[in-house]
Amino acid sequence: MVEKSDRAPLLDWEEVPPAEKPVPTPEQKDVKGPSLANSRALGCTAPGIGWSTSPGGPGFLTSAVSSIDTSLSSRSTVPTPAEWDAQCLDKDDRTPSPGQGEVPHDIMVKWEEKDPIVAVFVVTFDTRSGNMLEWCLPGDMNLEGVEFKAMASGSHRVSSDFIYFRKGGYFGLACFANMAVESVVERGARMKSVGILSTSYTLLYRYMSFLEHQVRLQLKTPGQYSPLEAFFEDKRSVLPPDGESVVTACPGSACGAALNHCMHPEMKITHPAGCMSQFIQFFGEQIMVLWKLALLRRRILIFSPPPVGVVCYRVYCCCCLANVSIPGVGVAVPEFRPFFYVNVADIDTLDTELSYVACTTEKIFEEKRDLYDVYVDNQNVRTTRESLKPLLRLNAADREKYRKLTEQRQMLLYSQEENGDCVSSEEDHFILFFLEQNNRIFQTLSEVAGSHEPILTQESVRAMGLDPHGDRLFLLHLLETYGYDSLLVTDHPCCS
Repeated sequence: MVEKSDRAPLLDWEEVPPAEKPVPTPEQKDVKGPSLANSRALGCTAPGIGWSTSPGGPGFLTSAVSSIDTSLSSRSTVPTPAEWDAQCLDKDDRTPSPGQGEVPHDIMVKWEEKDPIVAVFVVTFDTRSGNMLEWCLPGDMNLEGVEFKAMASGSHRVSSDFIYFRKGGYFGLACFANMAVESVVERGARMKSVGILSTSYTLLYRYMSFLEHQVRLQLKTPGQYSPLEAFFEDKRSVLPPDGESVVTACPGSACGAALNHCMHPEMKITHPAGCMSQFIQFFGEQIMVLWKLALLRRRILIFSPPPVGVVCYRVYCCCCLANVSIPGVGVAVPEFRPFFYVNVADIDTLDTELSYVACTTEKIFEEKRDLYDVYVDNQNVRTTRESLKPLLRLNAADREKYRKLTEQRQMLLYSQEENGDCVSSEEDHFILFFLEQNNRIFQTLSEVAGSHEPILTQESVRAMGLDPHGDRLFLLHLLETYGYDSLLVTDHPCCS
C-alpha cells in the first residue's frame, strides 16, 4: 500500500509500515494456506521471475520453486503460511522464532528497499522539435528513444494515459497527461510524461500514483524536479557490471508466494478484477485462438489507438495464456516476451525476436508483415502465414473450453456476491484455467512420449482437451515447437 505523506512532498512514495498483527479469531485459525490473491499483494520478485532471470519464460518453474513443491508434494494437507515461509527462509539468519509465521519487520523493510529503479525521467512535447527528453537521472544513462516510448503516437487525443514499455534490457512505466494552456508557443496544449526504468516490470505498479502526481506537477509548474531527484536517490539501484537484476534472493514471507509468482508474470493493475474480465469480454471466443498462438510462441502484435494503458494489460493477459508449470517444459523454446508498447524505433529489435507479444498505436506496423506472425486489430485476429490461418478457426473443443471458462467465471462472481468471497479473484481463475489446460497437454505428451508406442491417438488427443480433427494442425505445430520429435500422429486421428 502506498499512502501520500503529509510531512513533505519528497516522501510521497513511502511505503506505509504494516499495522500491528491482530490476534486471529478461531475462524481465521482454520484457514488453510496462503491464497493466490493475498500472496501476490507482497509484490515480490523472486528468482526466476522477471525479464532476465527466467530461462523458460513466465510459466517456467525454477529449481528453487521446484524444491519447495517437491518437499511439500507428499503432504495430504495444504501447508500453512508459516510452513511456506519456513521452506524459503535462509537457515543462517532468517529463521523466524518459534511460533512466528512472518519475517521480522526489519528484514521486510530491507527487502522492500531493494526496488530496482535505474532511471527516472521527464518527457515533453515541443511544438517545433516534437517529443523531447526534458530531464533525467542519472544524467549519463543512455535513454535515446525513450521520449517516443513514454509518449505514444496519438497521445494528443487523450487527456491522460499510462504506458508500459521495454527499453533495452529494462522495463519502463510512464504516466502521460495533457493540459490546456493559454499559450501561443505551446499551441494551447502542454503535454508531458514522467517515467521510470527498472530491471523488471513486476514492481512498477507501486509507483503509478506517484508518477501520476508528478506529471500533473510538471504540467502546472514545469522544471520542479526536486521530488523526482529525492525519489531517485531513495530508490536508485546499484547495478552490477553486467546490468542484471540486483534482486537475487527472496525473503521468507515473500517466498511463500514464489510458486504462484512462477505461474504467471506479476503486474498488479489499477483494477485487478477488471483486467481479466475485460479481456474475456473484449475478445470472447477469440481468446482460444490467442491461447493457441501464445502456446506456439508466435509473434503477436496488438494494434489500438490511444489510450494505450488498457492495451498493455491485454499484452499481460496474453502472456498468462502460455503458462506451464511442469518443470523442464519450454526450456528449449523461445521465451514468450512481453514487450508492451512498441513504436517504429523498435522495428530493428522486433526483427530479431523469435517470440513476443506487444502493442502499438502506429498503423504503419500493419504493413511490416515480416515483423509479426499475428496482427490483432480490435477483436480481429489475422495472419498472413498460410500455415497459421487454419488455427484462426474455432472448433468444437475451443467452444467447449470457452463455455467452461465463462461458466466457472459466473460461478466465481456468484460466490463473491452471495458469500462475500474476497479471497478468490478473476485473475486467479483465468490464470489457473489456462495453466491447468496447458499442463494437461504437456503431461499427456510426456506420458505418450515415454510409452512403448509413442503414437498420439484419438483418445490421447481428447485427453488433452483438444479436438482430434480440428486441432490436428495445432498439435503438429506444438510437437515441432517443443521438440517432441519421437511422437507420431495417426494419419486419421478423427477416426477410431
